Amino acid sequence: MATSPAKEKILKRIREALSNPVPLPFPESEGSQSVYKMSDEDPVVVFAEEFTKLQGKFIFCVDEADLKVQLAKLIAAKEWTKVYCREKENLAILESIAVPPYNDLALCDVSLTGCEYLVARTGSMVLSAAQESGRTTSVYAPIHVCIAYTDEVVYDIKDALTGMKNKYGSSFPSFTTFATGPSRTADIEKTLVTGVHGPKEVYCFLTERIK
Repeated sequence: MATSPAKEKILKRIREALSNPVPLPFPESEGSQSVYKMSDEDPVVVFAEEFTKLQGKFIFCVDEADLKVQLAKLIAAKEWTKVYCREKENLAILESIAVPPYNDLALCDVSLTGCEYLVARTGSMVLSAAQESGRTTSVYAPIHVCIAYTDEVVYDIKDALTGMKNKYGSSFPSFTTFATGPSRTADIEKTLVTGVHGPKEVYCFLTERIK
């Protein structure tokens, strides 16, 4: 089938355009630098501010001894008797405060996990399938408690992803999530409701790691 003169003219113009690509009008707009300005504040302070804005409950502990005291007080005050935990480091913390771990995630009061990173700019906790808690621990329980350390706080999402790439290399986790406060939705009559697709309360205990 013969090509019409008009169609051939259009195709010719396309070929010419492809053979002589137009340079980017704003070359400096393409790059790997973040579009967000780095805050002058301590990333820990930025995280605490952003996390609490999103209805997260933030508890800073001066050391691990203080962490154990504060965690024990919270568990007692909330009357949690079914604390689900799978991570060895956090199981040891529960044992030290005489809280026996509960083994049924579906029926627990609260889940206790660590994290990969805390992202200051967004107030997010980075969790992955590579953690001993797996995929479901942080999202299936009605309440999630995360124990984190100051050396896990980074400023932006890019920093967290770079850190995970350096940590895991070619064995990058099959699942990584950025948990940003309690689950929420406003699908029903534009009314904000929490705890619909995940935990209705999220706590973050942050402390210094013992060297």
